[in-house]
Amino acid sequence: QVQFEESGGGLVQPGGSLTLTCVPSGSIDPQWPAWWRQAAGKERELIARAVRPGLSYYSESVKGRFIMSKDAAKDIWYLKLWRLTPEDTAVYYCNMFDQSGGWGQGTQVTVSS
Repeated sequence: QVQFEESGGGLVQPGGSLTLTCVPSGSIDPQWPAWWRQAAGKERELIARAVRPGLSYYSESVKGRFIMSKDAAKDIWYLKLWRLTPEDTAVYYCNMFDQSGGWGQGTQVTVSS
């Protein structure tokens, strides 16, 4: 089972930006991991995934503000977050879309002034 590890979270002011990193323990290429987040007291929600080459899904809550990308040379994926709001405060995770990988600890994103 491929294990995922997330990093890059932190405390950021509203309107700020962050780049989260996802590193799998083994190769998943050419597949891309999907991204989830879980706010305190809420269910984990899917926020981004690659549907097929050139087509990505983003939830309405993050569309236009978050974007997935990949390091061209390494098995490292990124989720870039812009125009953050307090509603984006959550623990962020990556995993295969079918959740077949092992969940990591996630990375905490806190948006607060």
